[in-house]
Amino acid sequence: MNGTYYLYAERLSVGYNGRPLIENIEIGVRRGEILTLIGPNGSGKSTILKSIIRELKPIAGTVVLDGRDMASLRERDVAEKLAIVMTERIRGELMTCRDVVATGRYPYTGRLGILRAQDHAIVDDAIRTVHAEDFAECPFNEISDGQRQRILLARAICQQPEIIVLDEPTSFLDIRHKLELLDILKTMVREKNVAVIVSLHELDLAEKISDRVLCVANGRIDRCDTPDNIFHGAYISALYGIETGSYNPLFGSVELPKVSGEPQVFVIGGGGSGVPAYRALQRRGIPFAAGILAESDLDWPVANALAAELFSIPAFAAADAQTEQDAVSRMRAIGKVVCTVPAFGETNAANRRLYEAAKAAGILVDPDALLKGVEA
Repeated sequence: MNGTYYLYAERLSVGYNGRPLIENIEIGVRRGEILTLIGPNGSGKSTILKSIIRELKPIAGTVVLDGRDMASLRERDVAEKLAIVMTERIRGELMTCRDVVATGRYPYTGRLGILRAQDHAIVDDAIRTVHAEDFAECPFNEISDGQRQRILLARAICQQPEIIVLDEPTSFLDIRHKLELLDILKTMVREKNVAVIVSLHELDLAEKISDRVLCVANGRIDRCDTPDNIFHGAYISALYGIETGSYNPLFGSVELPKVSGEPQVFVIGGGGSGVPAYRALQRRGIPFAAGILAESDLDWPVANALAAELFSIPAFAAADAQTEQDAVSRMRAIGKVVCTVPAFGETNAANRRLYEAAKAAGILVDPDALLKGVEA
């Protein structure tokens, strides 16, 4: 790999007790870039990261940091350039959260580890950055897992590193703090030209934050590419071996498997309005039909994943007479219809006619009652 990478590994083999788990790894990250590792549990993502940061000794190969072989660097030299946030629990006996954050300054202090005024200012700034002011003076061992993760990120920020390595940093965070943490990383990348290597389980977040994505599976690096080329349904399903349910690349989410069987409800939806009904029916084990949906409609991906039967038309097309006639016939045969569309426009005229036909036949069901489980 060439010198454009701030950190890179060449012909790296990693594993335990001399037995390789993954061999001949080529991986690199540039300043101002986020490289994200994804893949199934046990595929070796954490092992790769631990080998890069020297927590594990590589079985073979070289890791180069800022043009120098990391094996030749002192711990202090590495700590001035590279910060780490790993998943292992640490014990901060008799230490406050502020004390733990302050350990990030030790690479820059003398042998006694005495912080100067400017070091304390950097500690305060790091605590503010992760929004930890309210519990900064609390004992580190008494805070929640999510708060610990924020403190450990603050400690990494305190090092003023040029690269940060994080192993599943969002695992213990609620959605608000997941977003805040990733926003902090993006800001550091953008404003301070930091390089970031991170492993994530949340595919939706990985898709949004990454500049490049490295996919680990089946004892090898399967692919490394941009998010646009990684996150599509067929590849992600193959990477994770998804056999039950499906991955939705539009929403970056997974859908549970559809309920098989003869549809018991027909859902008239569109514009995203039908999604709650589709998922409510799936949760209750009720097979349903849906339509008429264009493939460009917000409802279509979820309906396609969950509906036992779907009446669909090409993107941005108007429903043809035959599709409309088939949908009306199916609706009447099922005998139970819910309409989630609040209002019909010109482009949704076919569904308005479906609604009118269901109303005239007396087979409309209150969608609120359906979602609350009143109607079966």
